[in-house]
Amino acid sequence: MEKIIITFPDGNKREYDAGITAEKVAQTISISLSKKAISADLDGAHWDLQWPIYKDAELSINTLKNKERAIELVRHDLAHIMARAVQEIWPKVKVTIGPVINHGWYYDFDHEEPFTPEDLGKIERKMREIINLRDVVRTELWDREKAIEYYTAKKEPYKIELIDAIPENDNIRMYWHGDWQDLCRGPHFQNTAQVPADAFKLMSVAGAYWRGDSNRQMLQRIYGVAFLNKENLREHLNMLEEAAKRDHRKLGKEMDLFHMQEEAPGQIFWHPNGWKIYTLLQDYMRRQQEVGGYVEVNTPQVVDRKLWEESGHWDKYQEHMFIVEVDEEHAREKSINALKPMNCPCHVQVYNQGIKSYRDLPLRMAEFGSCNRYEPSGALHGIMRVRGFTQDDAHIFCQEDQIESETKKFINFLSGVYKDLGFPKFAVKFSDRPKNRAGSDDVWDKAEGALKSATTSAGFDFELNPGEGAFYGPKLEFVLTDAIGRDWQCGTLQVDFVLPDRLDANFIGEDGQKHRPVMLHRAVLGSFERFIGILIENFAGRLPFWLAPRQVVVASIVTDANEYCTEIVDALKLVGIRAESDLRNEKISYKVREHSVAKVPTILAIGNREVEDRAITVRTLGEKQTKTINFDQVILELQKEGIPPDMRQD
Repeated sequence: MEKIIITFPDGNKREYDAGITAEKVAQTISISLSKKAISADLDGAHWDLQWPIYKDAELSINTLKNKERAIELVRHDLAHIMARAVQEIWPKVKVTIGPVINHGWYYDFDHEEPFTPEDLGKIERKMREIINLRDVVRTELWDREKAIEYYTAKKEPYKIELIDAIPENDNIRMYWHGDWQDLCRGPHFQNTAQVPADAFKLMSVAGAYWRGDSNRQMLQRIYGVAFLNKENLREHLNMLEEAAKRDHRKLGKEMDLFHMQEEAPGQIFWHPNGWKIYTLLQDYMRRQQEVGGYVEVNTPQVVDRKLWEESGHWDKYQEHMFIVEVDEEHAREKSINALKPMNCPCHVQVYNQGIKSYRDLPLRMAEFGSCNRYEPSGALHGIMRVRGFTQDDAHIFCQEDQIESETKKFINFLSGVYKDLGFPKFAVKFSDRPKNRAGSDDVWDKAEGALKSATTSAGFDFELNPGEGAFYGPKLEFVLTDAIGRDWQCGTLQVDFVLPDRLDANFIGEDGQKHRPVMLHRAVLGSFERFIGILIENFAGRLPFWLAPRQVVVASIVTDANEYCTEIVDALKLVGIRAESDLRNEKISYKVREHSVAKVPTILAIGNREVEDRAITVRTLGEKQTKTINFDQVILELQKEGIPPDMRQD
C-alpha cells in the first residue's frame, strides 16, 4: 500500500495509507477530536471529512470553534435541506442551484405556483423536521454518463444542463442528505443534526432567470439567513429591522430630499432639501481638495469613441456605456460617441496639454465628474445604485518614486474627511496582481511594495484580497462601518502604469528625456449620490447640524408670538443658519411631531412666556427634555454648531 505523509499545524508529521479520509485521520489523533470534527483544511482548501487523501499534504481538522468554516457548512447544508423540504412538500418541483451568499443562502426552484409567505413557514417547519432526523450525509463520485442517466430518470433537466457545463475530465460529485440527493462540490456536515435548528430563517421569494438569462425560464428564488446560534440570528434580524427604519428611500420621502420615476430609470430628481445636502457636501470636499493641493478641472460629458478605444474602455467596458450617435452635418455615417462612464481618459487629455516637467509632479487633478453607466434595472437601488452619478474623482500624476509618499498623503487626507463626516474608523483592503494583467512583474513589485509600505506608515493595517487588483495595477479599498454594523466600500486608490502609456502621457525628467508618469486613480466618497444615501442611513436621517438641509424651525405656540418668531428667524439667517418659521394655527405638539419626522435637528418653541422674557425654548431632535435659553445665547450656540468641521477654530 502506498504511503503518504500528513503534516499537522503544530509541525508534527504522520504516515498514513494513501486514500485515508480526514475523518479517519481525526480518529487517530483523539476520539474527542473525531467527535467534534466538522471538516478539514487540506493544503488550505476546505475538505470534506469523507474525501480521501492520496498525496502528502498539510492537514488541519476543523471544529465548531473554527467559525468561518462552521458557518459556511451551516449555510451550505441548509440550502440542501431547504431543497429537500420543498421537494418533500411539492414533489413535482424541479431543483437547480443553491449557493451560499452573505449571511445565508438561496436556492432556485421551477415551481408552477408562486411560493407564498405561508409556504415559507411550512418549508421552515419541514426543514426542522429533517434536521431532527439526524440523517447521515454521504457522498460519491460518479461518471458523467451515470449522473445524466440518474437525472434523466428523476426528470431534473436543470441538473443535466449543469453536468454538461462541467469539464469532460472531471468526475461528478453527488451528495445525499438522508435519501434526498443533490449535485454538489461540497464539503458538507456528516449528518443533518449538526445544523442548528433554531438559528436560521427563510426571508423572501424573488424571481430569477435560469443562468441569469432573460430568455430562459423564470424561476423562484427563496432566500434564507443562518448563523451558528439563535442569538446571532436574533441580532441579525434586529439589524434588518433597524435597517428598514433607516432605509434612505423611506427617509428621503419623509425629509423631502429626492424622488425617482420610471421616465428616468436610475436617475435622481433632487428636491431643494436633498440638493442642499449635495451642495454642502460638495463645497466641503472642494475646500478640502484645495487645501490638499488639488487643481479642479471639468471635462466633457460626451466623448468620441476614438478616445475610449485608445484608453481600452471600448473593449472592456462598452456594455456599461450609453452610446450616442450623432449625424454630423448630415454625413452618410453617423459619428459614434459615448456618455463618459469615468473621468480618467479625459484627465489625461488635460494633462497632455503643454509640456510637463518633473518639477510639475506630482500633479493632483480633481473633478466632480458627472458619469453615466448602464446598470441593469434589477440592480438599481434608490440613490445607492444609479445610472447617473457624480464622483469626487481625482488623478495624481507622479513619478514612480513618489507613489509611496502620495499614497500616504492620500490616506491621511481620506482619514480626515471620514472623521469629519462621522466615520472615525475604517478598514483597508489591499488587492494585488490578478492573473490577467498588464505590465512587468518588476513594475508590479514596485507598485505593490509602495502601496503596502505607505499604508503601514500611515498607521493602518490592511486585509489582503489576493488577485483582485485592476488589470493595470494594485489598489486599496477603504471600507466604512455604519452605526448598525454594515460595511460600505467607498474610497479607492489605484496605481496605473497602463493608461499613461496608452494615451501617450509623458514628462521631461531631470535627465532631459521623456518619461511616463504613474497615474493614481483616487476617490474618497465614491459617488455623491451613494455616499449621501450612506449618510442618511448611518445617521437615521438625523444628519450633523452643519449638514442638515433644514437646521431650525421656529414654531409659534400662540399667534401673539408670530412677530418674535420672525425676528428669531431673521437673526439666525444673518449668522448663516438655515432657519424657517412655522406660524400655522396648529397645536405645538402637532408641529413638533411633523418636523421631527422630517428630521429637523432643532425646533424652537415660542409662546407668551418666551416673548415676555426675550427667551427661546429649544427642543433638540431625539431628546425629550427642552431647555429655555436667552435670545443671544441661542443665536451664538446655533451659529457655532452650524460651522462645517473643517472651518472650526477649536
